[in-house]
Amino acid sequence: MNFVDKIFKINSENEFNELALSVFRYQYENIPIYNTYINSRKISLNQIQHYAEIPFLPIQFFKSHEIIARNSSTATTFLSSGTTNQERSKHYVHNLDMYKRSFTTGFQNIYGDVKDQIILALLPSYQEQGNSSLIYMVDQLIKESNEQSGYLELNSELTIQKIHDLKDENVLLIGVSYALLDLIENYNLPRLKTWNIIETGGMKGRKREIVREELHEILQKGFGKENIHSEYGMTELLSQAYSTQGGKFTTPRWMKFLIRELEDPFTYCQYEKTGGINIIDLANVYSCSFIETQDLGRMHKDGTVSILGRFDQAEIRGCNLLTFN
Repeated sequence: MNFVDKIFKINSENEFNELALSVFRYQYENIPIYNTYINSRKISLNQIQHYAEIPFLPIQFFKSHEIIARNSSTATTFLSSGTTNQERSKHYVHNLDMYKRSFTTGFQNIYGDVKDQIILALLPSYQEQGNSSLIYMVDQLIKESNEQSGYLELNSELTIQKIHDLKDENVLLIGVSYALLDLIENYNLPRLKTWNIIETGGMKGRKREIVREELHEILQKGFGKENIHSEYGMTELLSQAYSTQGGKFTTPRWMKFLIRELEDPFTYCQYEKTGGINIIDLANVYSCSFIETQDLGRMHKDGTVSILGRFDQAEIRGCNLLTFN
């Protein structure tokens, strides 16, 4: 079944629900581990009439199983970041054009046409480890953007010169948290009033773990900004959520957050209550679109979500090493 065009043309809650149910049935039939997981819970498929009733696959399965639809070739395999002592998640991607369309459309929904952007990236650890879905996304965005776009090196005079040269331009700087902190701690930067600074999370064991609110306060002061943006993504997803103010994330039309109760993972929380994050990412049609993460969050009445950190027992993930109260 061809889901691709339908996924990116969703315009209503009903359309989302219908397509989510179709993707669920397809994945139940074609992804062996998802089929086994659902059958082990003795769930009747005929009773599932809404996306909130769909079973969510625990994200740990991306470390232990090859999650890809039957008869689907693997165009590339993205690996999660991590230390040598951690088993890295693997996302076997069948359709790279789907990923490109997802991250490009999601980005442009927030920031406008990528061709009009100067995009700078400060992501040293992701570049070092390789096979990063974040690096693949940023590579493609840089290629499509202004010729002045590119990667910055940490602790480089060329980086500082580039920042000074572009200080009055409209620039989007996307960086891993520890590298952004290093930049403002080690150099006296100009005020970057026309820039958007996007942190992707990630202390990677190099700095003290801090709450996002504290991180943003430090970055606001260091970059001379009133507001810091955030990007939320992970190896197991082909879509991203963005926050442009107050740490509240919005999703593209084909992606949803649901907040599950901490004591009863099959029940969903009311607004403003902390719980575990379940994610629907319909762009994941050839892997698994229904993922139970180990992140904590809170749903607000306006539909935005605050990301509050990790379950205490959860292994620290490279893409999200901040811990929150």
